[in-house]
Amino acid sequence: MLNYKQINNLTGWVVFAVATLVYVLTVEQTASFWDPGEFIAVAYKLQVPHPPGAPFFLLVYRMFSFFAFGDPLQVAFWMNIGSALFSSFSILFLFWSITLFGKKLFKVVEGQESKGEVITLMGAGIVGALVYTFSDSFWFSAVEAEVYAMSSFFTAIVIWAFLKWDVIKDPREENKWMIFIAYLVGLSIGVHLLNLVTLPALALIYYFKKYENPTFKGGIFAMFLGGVALIIINNLIIPGLPSLAGSMEIFFVNSIGLPFGSGIVVFMLLFFAAVFYAYKYSRKKGNAILNTALLSFIFILIGYASYALIVVRANQDPVINENAPKDIVSYVSYLKREQYGYRPLLHGQYFTAQLVSQEEGAPVYMKGKDKYEIVDYSLVNTYDPTKTTILPRVYSTQENHKRLYRQKLGLREGQDPTFGDNISFMFSHQLGKMYWRYFMWNFSGRESDFSDAPWIGISDAFKDYPDYITENKGHNNYLMLPLVLGIIGLFFQAKVDPKSFYVNLMLFLMMGVVLVLYLNSPPVEPRERDYIYVGSFYAFAIWVGIGVMAIAHMIGRATKNLATAGIIATLLTLPVAGLMGAQNWNDHNRKGRYFSVDSARNFLASCAPNAILFTGGDNDTFPLWYVQEVEGFRTDVRVIVLSYFDTDWYVDQMTRPVNESEALPFSLDANRYQKGTNDVLYVMEREGMNAISVKEYLKLLNSGSDLLKMETGGKSVANMVPSRNLILEVDSAAVANRDIIPAEFAPLFAPQMNLQVKGNYVTKGTLMLLDLIASNNWDRPIYFNNTSLSTLGLNIQDHVVMEGLTYRLLPVQKPDYIREELVNADLAYENYMTKFAFRGMNNPDAYLDEEYRRFASNHRSALNSIVIALLDKGDMEKAATLLNYGLETMPNEAIPYDLSSGQSVPLFFEVGEDEKALDIIDKVSKKSLDMIEFYTSENREYDREMMISVEMLKYFIPLLEERGYQEKAQELKLRMEQFLGPQQSGGSALDRR
Repeated sequence: MLNYKQINNLTGWVVFAVATLVYVLTVEQTASFWDPGEFIAVAYKLQVPHPPGAPFFLLVYRMFSFFAFGDPLQVAFWMNIGSALFSSFSILFLFWSITLFGKKLFKVVEGQESKGEVITLMGAGIVGALVYTFSDSFWFSAVEAEVYAMSSFFTAIVIWAFLKWDVIKDPREENKWMIFIAYLVGLSIGVHLLNLVTLPALALIYYFKKYENPTFKGGIFAMFLGGVALIIINNLIIPGLPSLAGSMEIFFVNSIGLPFGSGIVVFMLLFFAAVFYAYKYSRKKGNAILNTALLSFIFILIGYASYALIVVRANQDPVINENAPKDIVSYVSYLKREQYGYRPLLHGQYFTAQLVSQEEGAPVYMKGKDKYEIVDYSLVNTYDPTKTTILPRVYSTQENHKRLYRQKLGLREGQDPTFGDNISFMFSHQLGKMYWRYFMWNFSGRESDFSDAPWIGISDAFKDYPDYITENKGHNNYLMLPLVLGIIGLFFQAKVDPKSFYVNLMLFLMMGVVLVLYLNSPPVEPRERDYIYVGSFYAFAIWVGIGVMAIAHMIGRATKNLATAGIIATLLTLPVAGLMGAQNWNDHNRKGRYFSVDSARNFLASCAPNAILFTGGDNDTFPLWYVQEVEGFRTDVRVIVLSYFDTDWYVDQMTRPVNESEALPFSLDANRYQKGTNDVLYVMEREGMNAISVKEYLKLLNSGSDLLKMETGGKSVANMVPSRNLILEVDSAAVANRDIIPAEFAPLFAPQMNLQVKGNYVTKGTLMLLDLIASNNWDRPIYFNNTSLSTLGLNIQDHVVMEGLTYRLLPVQKPDYIREELVNADLAYENYMTKFAFRGMNNPDAYLDEEYRRFASNHRSALNSIVIALLDKGDMEKAATLLNYGLETMPNEAIPYDLSSGQSVPLFFEVGEDEKALDIIDKVSKKSLDMIEFYTSENREYDREMMISVEMLKYFIPLLEERGYQEKAQELKLRMEQFLGPQQSGGSALDRR
């Protein structure tokens, strides 16, 4: 007969097997959008990711890549399998944590467990663990190679280890487990810092075990000490020790004149000597607490030592080397995430506060030839004290954020927010939208996968939603059952086992509400951030499991048989997990999805050989890094992240050859773009100077000419730009020899190009772009994707030609009479039809979420541009072929028609495909009218999707009238007026021709 320990272990492993099966069956088959592309690329070649890095993650996932056995196309899959396994282990430790909590709740004596207690505890563990297995946010991270799956694993095992420590009686064994926990915490630093947030809650476990008569004051003090431990690790150990070593290094090198590295060596000798003698002292005095604390500290450092990988690899100059943390100074900056800027937490300014003064702060050092040189000073900003507050929540300096703050708070232009507005934003947006909404997604239901989708509750369970919502795979309705079960468990634990309740409550709050307050999120994010709070949802899943125990307890009181009650409770609640699995399967099954990689390939395939391609941000870039670094596709193309171009380390990397790409040419010396030099150059237009030559300007800047100095406070402190019109003289001979201008654009040749500055200043990145364009002299093709082109600091739209998905810079000038963008129609057609991949985009069973739909819309929009160019050339056949190819590769059944599809309607009419044009109108109009009706009935504020729906209808009506479909046009107009009134039936702003 199996004993309790054997049953508990066996059942846990069965749950682990179920979770593993679920995640393996639904795992992403390649690199997904956002960060996984970067992490897979950097793990595969052990490169340097974005700050603050994840070295232990890279080492472990590098090992998972070995299972590809040399096939680069399988690398991403096996790394994704790594996340699936780490997530399954998280479920295993969740199961064992629930049963450990349950044993304390039922006061089960070790070795004397009754049959009823065993059945109830196993049932509770199964249900709680499976509910979390199928939860929306955790499942999302479980099937892609991101840090959150491995971070969840460390969080789960540390919580379980502390609960195991809690039941150990032997002090020697206790200390061994404490050291083991410290090592896990140290290792987790090399993955993600979420694990540290659990420390205040875990301090409660220690307090309740060590003090027989705990008090409220004592509990608060214990949590305070846990918070101190968190601060020590997060602020003193992680960045603090390297910062101290850096200060000593600068002193020894700069002040004493010793060679580089001497200060670090001395620091390490002193530090380890101090730790060693402290350890010897603890043994000599027999001080077990000090000895255990020191050993724990040492094991945290051993785990933290994985960060050596970052410095070692950075010094090897890998292709991806973000921030290039090669020395102690740059390494500390990397750890502190200094590139992400300042974020006030406890005290700071409102977004309307004016800058009163700006003073020089601490010096910023950079490793020079023989010493560390001061290249800049940190800035200490002082804001109007009447517009500062404690706990600042509305603080951004970005104009877009300011507009959104006013919109959300109902403030007029120039009106200052009050402290009440500040707190209101915290509760309504940060705690409400950015946490509570996510929490309810996981335990109540989610309306759809559209941006800002609300949660759905029991009142919405049987609501008559429009088809565009019910047909959305992200429409998940759990009837609030997981939430109810968790609430039952919460109250039951609070009543029966208050000590454990406070522990789990602290876990829930620290990884949820407290994390929300710490992150202090802005009014808009680039994507949903629910995956950040999975630790809080983990704690609630424990209550879900305890809810099963509560139901078993209630039934047992009636039946007087806990075994029967446990079986009944498990059978009653297990379908809750089943419901979640059934609802979430179709929007978490990532089989058949490849467009994250294919779209990256398509961008690169749009470029000529040996090209330079500028991208705008993470999601534009990371998949490209993946296909180049892992799959080896188009490594001749040099991908440049426009936002990184503002940094000296990135420009330095561009001056070196990479893969099949030669080094990029720049005329400016390195000291002209190093940190603290020419970071911002303000446009100060001089009288009589309407324009300046780009090359002459760069020569003046490189020579340090006083002609460019701008005085501030009587000191020449910066360079400036004397005119916003920067003229590039085109080397016509070089252009002719390279034959880079298509024959159809030859009449548009521009011997001079005005690279006009858009705003009032030029950033370092814009300056280096100017230098690259001038120095390149048309040797290598320069391209921009749509995101980078729209965010450039230069107005070059009239000098680019679209060749598929990318825009090539050419010495041409678009005439004013041409409304549309310039398109190399034949080349773009060839690229789209023969070089682009659309695997799985015609599969209605594949889950193609909002990111897939957005990139599909980009491709549809590019197709429309090519078709327009073909029609302008009179090539009706190619235009019709391309339009139909678009419908074949991205049909409505798989990727619902969108704005770009609507804009293709007149093109279908023009090539004689009226039936297809009308089909698009019918489908888009139905969704638009359904959306308008739904938003009107729900009294919802208009969002972007709703505005597009209105504009689409206004766009279709005159098109139908023009083509003779008067009856259909009138029908649409009447339906639209029914919801919006006759004033809304005017013209649309969507017409592209």
